[in-house]
Amino acid sequence: MSDQRSLAAEVLRAWALDEPLKARAMADPAAATVARRIAARYVAGETVDDALAAARAILERGHGVSLEYTGESVRDAELADRETEVFLALIGRLRDADLPATVSFDLSHIGLLQGPDHVHRNAMRLAEAIAPLGTALMVSAEASDRTDLVLQATERLAADGAPVGLTVQARLHRTPGDLERALALPGPVRLVKGAFLESSDVALPRDGAELTGRYLDLATALIASGHHVNIATHDPGIVDAVLRDHADAVRSGRVEFEMLRGLGTDLLDRLHADGHPTREYAIFGTEWWLYVLNRIAEHPDRVFEAILDAGVDLPSA
Repeated sequence: MSDQRSLAAEVLRAWALDEPLKARAMADPAAATVARRIAARYVAGETVDDALAAARAILERGHGVSLEYTGESVRDAELADRETEVFLALIGRLRDADLPATVSFDLSHIGLLQGPDHVHRNAMRLAEAIAPLGTALMVSAEASDRTDLVLQATERLAADGAPVGLTVQARLHRTPGDLERALALPGPVRLVKGAFLESSDVALPRDGAELTGRYLDLATALIASGHHVNIATHDPGIVDAVLRDHADAVRSGRVEFEMLRGLGTDLLDRLHADGHPTREYAIFGTEWWLYVLNRIAEHPDRVFEAILDAGVDLPSA
């Protein structure tokens, strides 16, 4: 059964990267309607208004908020600049409403592929806009072939005073060696397992005890450093281990549990009810195809939830 789940996950991750498949699905009105129904579990909506409504609902449940306008791998400079304007509009609305959210983003969404100066200019605009909120920009993880570019760009932003945090992936073999660079940054470090389709010479398998052990080792190193750490996982075993092994750090407020919209909701609510710092991460926008399929691929049993969300009738036994 585990082999079947692994195969299903590989297929879903391949679909996530299949641009022709995405184009065909979204061009067909019936298929697009079904896809949007499935996405609604994981995506806050398509507009800034939708994002603000989601932020208010998350705050009312007692959690911190991180919002992301979804998109990545923008290869056109003008488009990268236009997408930056959407982030600026989001931050402006957050400021107007006094909603203390962090804003997450892929550097490749706002100019990374156009070069270091281009992405730095756009990211600094976001940094200047968010500074009055007293929150942070959170740089999201990207595929392993961009890790060096992401680290370099984030280090440059931090050196210029941007309130910026970094996401690191436990799966990547290189991550233990990257910790020194991550911890040299003043902002929070978000630790995720890593959802991208990666080869075995680059990353650990997505499931299994080896990845759990790696995650907990990295979490221990990050927490022991005294840095602010976001434990970003829906794995209850990992959460329980962090609570057990790092109780003092959790009580100090330096350790925050972060989960994605539509995933781990009950666990996150329970952690908040127990008095632990929590944050929910919500994305919005129209470019959610990659994100949603990767979320389902993390646990292929979510396909059954997707079928129910889509309103597709299953055959009776």
